[in-house]
Amino acid sequence: MIIILGSITATDETIEDLARLGAEHSRRSRLEPGCLGHSASRDIENPLRIVFVERWVDMDAVRAHFAVKAAGDFVRTAMSMVSEPPTLELFDAAPTS
Repeated sequence: MIIILGSITATDETIEDLARLGAEHSRRSRLEPGCLGHSASRDIENPLRIVFVERWVDMDAVRAHFAVKAAGDFVRTAMSMVSEPPTLELFDAAPTS
């Protein structure tokens, strides 16, 4: 399983639009093949920060997700709303028994 943790920090002016777009992106992503979970949440310590937690069956599913036009459109739009560079961490999680 592949786990992706990411965050985007908006501005006061863009946070509501970014939160709406992030929620739409998560809902759309959950419908993709290989998606085990995708969520967007506001950081309780920094209300301008949206945190994304994604779970995918494998790297092929992640690559397919990043190739989806709507995912690329979301990233491009989100990048125009940020106050600082986004973060992205990818983890290859071994299955547990």
